[in-house]
Amino acid sequence: MTNRLNDLMKLSDTDGAVDIAAGRLEPAQYQDNFTDMLPPLDRNQAVVESNRCLYCYDAPCIEACPTDIDIPTFIKKISSGNTKGAAVEILNANIMGGACARVCPVEELCEEACVRNTQSGQPIKIGQLQRFATDFLFARNDAQVFTRKSSTGKKIAVVGAGPAGLSCAHGLSREGHDVVVYEAKPKAGGLNEYGIAAYKVPHDFAQREVDYILSLGGIEIKYGQAIGKDITLQGLREKYDAVFLSIGMAGVNALGLEGEEMKGVENAVDYIEALRQAADLSQMPVGRRVVVIGGGNTAVDMAVQIKKLGAEDVTLVYRRGPESMSATVHEQEFAKVNGVTVKHWAQPKRLIGHKGHVREIEFEYTQIDDKGRLMGTGDHFTLLTDMVFKAIGQSFVATPLQSKGLDILELTKKGRIAVNDDGQTSLDNVWAGGDCTEGQDLTVAAVADGKKAAAAINRALRK
Repeated sequence: MTNRLNDLMKLSDTDGAVDIAAGRLEPAQYQDNFTDMLPPLDRNQAVVESNRCLYCYDAPCIEACPTDIDIPTFIKKISSGNTKGAAVEILNANIMGGACARVCPVEELCEEACVRNTQSGQPIKIGQLQRFATDFLFARNDAQVFTRKSSTGKKIAVVGAGPAGLSCAHGLSREGHDVVVYEAKPKAGGLNEYGIAAYKVPHDFAQREVDYILSLGGIEIKYGQAIGKDITLQGLREKYDAVFLSIGMAGVNALGLEGEEMKGVENAVDYIEALRQAADLSQMPVGRRVVVIGGGNTAVDMAVQIKKLGAEDVTLVYRRGPESMSATVHEQEFAKVNGVTVKHWAQPKRLIGHKGHVREIEFEYTQIDDKGRLMGTGDHFTLLTDMVFKAIGQSFVATPLQSKGLDILELTKKGRIAVNDDGQTSLDNVWAGGDCTEGQDLTVAAVADGKKAAAAINRALRK
């Protein structure tokens, strides 16, 4: 848990400034509130659902999947009783298909494309069927279904053990290359381990998936190795035949308001990480009145989780309308169903504190002017609060990759690593993928980046 969160734990009602406490709920409620968002399908339910599939020729659901899973084929295998075969079909295209089955916005990808929508308005439950198949395989003693090709003698460095990095490492290992993964944190998994809401990916699943990937062999992970501190890009380029960068986005956007360093004003990503690593959820500091600022999935995850931890009044505030939120419509509705109040068209203007701790936050109503620009209306309102969480986006930090007098990676106009269609950067033997490059900020998109880069690196090395 971060020092800032430890500081919050020391506060109490007696200082007259804040109402933050741990253990707001009964012990059993924590388990109930953080179980899987959707219960798994049983065998009968999976067969019934899979039989609804029309097994379309040139299926639109495949086109909608960033990793190109042959969805009709794996569903057909479930309906015929070949659940292991279904899982192999999924993992062959997406080695992190188990996590993606839980966190993918299927309502905007494969399920939105399902032709059943035009007939009954009820798409095939592709995500739940995918989870049924992968969970079945992981529970077996013969779970490992992949083998490595003969050793090529080539060594590749992967920086970052998140979805993109692990996907790339697995693809390269299958081709017979040896891979060393450098990870700054003490655990692998990236956002699946540290950043996804705990009710979406249970605490042990991310590590079980990592263990499955590593069980293939040929992949070594070195923990506590941060690029720019413990290792350098130039050093890796000299030591390895190729380098794949999947270092995510380390920067957190600030509100830019006076008093932002007050106690009680926290980064949502830091709190979610502490929550996911907490051995006992009842020890997490929870304010009675909480405000979350942002409009993405992190904001929704933060708001829902703090509500599930016992906060009485949780308000999510976004500066534009619901159609502009990067969180899906499904996620927005999920927040409301779980007791989160969502306020649109308002931007934070002032943090008001008492005895060094935030107590109120002032907002200004917003609107779009005749030139399409966001502007304040001049009307304000305030919300009483014990905790304010910033979830207004993250940024890529290029500094760790830069060295004086050495080749510098080319960046895009948005400040991320520039890559071509194969994921190759401006440097000959360096590829990149995931959130540090431009594209969809989704787990499945990161897996697709790693998969694509692995194929490109393999082609380059075999020349």
